[in-house]
Amino acid sequence: MKYFSIFLFFVFAFNTINAQNINEQFRKIDTSLKIGKVGYHIRCFNKTLDKNELAVKPEGFDNTARPLDFFVKGRIAKVEIDDLNNDGYPDLIVYLYTGDEGVIGMVYAFMSVENKSITATALPDVQLDGKIKEGYKGHDQFSLLEGMLMQKFPIYKPGDDKDKPTGGTRVIQYQITGSGDAGYKFKMVRFYETKS
Repeated sequence: MKYFSIFLFFVFAFNTINAQNINEQFRKIDTSLKIGKVGYHIRCFNKTLDKNELAVKPEGFDNTARPLDFFVKGRIAKVEIDDLNNDGYPDLIVYLYTGDEGVIGMVYAFMSVENKSITATALPDVQLDGKIKEGYKGHDQFSLLEGMLMQKFPIYKPGDDKDKPTGGTRVIQYQITGSGDAGYKFKMVRFYETKS
């Protein structure tokens, strides 16, 4: 367990998206990500914190796959590609931040359904889960670990200043469950807390 914790520390230290450096990353996104010859073209202008148009276009998919174009609340910090459900098809992960100060993290996953279509799912809101919401005020960090999504955030105690949480850190591990027919969702596998 000790080695697993040390490994997670290095994963979060060197491969994270977080609210502290997010202002530097609110640039226009216009890029393609692929695994082999299949992937996605993503475009978002990131103009305001309230509303941005996100365009996701499949590349290398069957002709039946249609692009997705819709508005999101928040600004996109980063996009990644991985096989989240281990089915051999590439999935797109979009990290964005919202809230009054742009520190509330959110994740969308765009799942390839056998490269014939795309279906979307979103990370559940921490603030709606009684097990993990206590002390939550955003400042999320995200990383991928062997197809799992890791979410980490500081825990605030009553009276803590917004820049000085004293309750340690909560780490949550999610995996994608479901299918193209029934739909996909993020399922919490486990969570744990560490002291500062």
